[in-house]
Parts: sequence; structure tokens; C-alpha cells
Amino acid sequence: MKIKGVIFDMDGLMLDTEKLYNRFWREAAAEFGYTMTYEHALVIRSMNPVICSETLKQLLGKDFPYEEAKTLRRKLMKEYVKIHGVEKKKGLDELLQFLKRNKMKTAVATSSNRSRTEWYLTSVGVWEYFDEIICGDMVGKGKPEPDIYLTAAKHLELFPDECIALEDAPAGILSAYRAGCHPVFIPDLDEGDIDTREIAEYIAGNLSDVIDFIKKEG
Repeated sequence: MKIKGVIFDMDGLMLDTEKLYNRFWREAAAEFGYTMTYEHALVIRSMNPVICSETLKQLLGKDFPYEEAKTLRRKLMKEYVKIHGVEKKKGLDELLQFLKRNKMKTAVATSSNRSRTEWYLTSVGVWEYFDEIICGDMVGKGKPEPDIYLTAAKHLELFPDECIALEDAPAGILSAYRAGCHPVFIPDLDEGDIDTREIAEYIAGNLSDVIDFIKKEG
């Protein structure tokens, strides 16, 4: 295959934020009298809102107040990030500099909204590295549906099979796979289930490992 573009997830992939989503989902649920476990919060990573809501109601009960809990989770997390900021994941700068030197196209495909995405990526100094930014509020169906990766590839003026998709969560890997991209799995909070590891074309320890994959395959 000839790799011409690399599409990045954001939370848990470029930024060490999935642990914050996990923490504040659990805290928000507790405020409404529900016990959300660490494992429950892992399940909903990168899911689009409709599927996320359905999943949490299955796990916690049909009366779980998803919208209210999500609003509180966002508030708690925003307050935390304002004070503590966000951290980049290992190898991010090295990979982005490699892609820039080699004139490869880059995009972000994140379930987060545009304002939060710009805030986070600007705060860690990597916003300018990306040719295109595709956010969850810009597509009809979020992950694990393929829409966001299809849109990202289109904006890069590439075919999906000319793009690597970097993901840390099962929903994202499935989204990239369904779109026809080449999914690369970089585990974050867990090692992924069997299905995720089977459809990933490469499993990396961190972002800098992706350079070797590109050199080998591209």
C-alpha cells in the first residue's frame, strides 16, 4: 500500500485525556445516584452520543439521565483542565515532525466538538501540524460508524485506503476499518478486545512506533 495521509484520533491517542473522561463520567454518574465502574466508562470511549446513551442505559438502567450526566461531566472536566491542562502522549511530537518532513497529509478525526478540539490541540502546541480537523459535530454519525474517517479522507483529497488511522479505542478502530482506512491500534487504558486487535493492521506501543510502520509499509 502507498500511505499518503495519517488521520489521528485525539483523546487517549494524542492527549492523555481518556483517564479524565473515565474519572469524571464516574463522578457525574455518582452525583445522580448511579455507580458507574471504571470498566463501564471504558466501554463508552469514543462512542457517538446515541450509542453512548443506549449503552449506559443498558449498563446502569433505563432511567439513567444521560444528558444531565454528560453536561455535568463536561463541566467537571473543563474545570479540571483549566487548572491542570492536558498532557501529550509519548512520541506525538516525534511523529508529527516526521510526517511534516516527509510532506505527508495529516488530519484529526475526533468525537470531541470543534471548540474543545481547538482548545486542547492549541494548548499543547500541535494545532498547526494538521491539514484538516474533523470533529464529531461535523458528521452525521460518529464512531464506530465510518462517517468521520470517510470525511477526513475526503477533506485530505485521498482515498481511505491511502490513509493510516491512529486509534486507542475499539469504537475508533472499528470506525476506521469500516471506512477502509488502515487501522493502527495504540492501546491507552486497556489492551483492547480480541476483535479490535484482529482488525488492527498494526499494534504500536506508542506514537513514535508508527514511524517504523510507515517506513515499512509506505
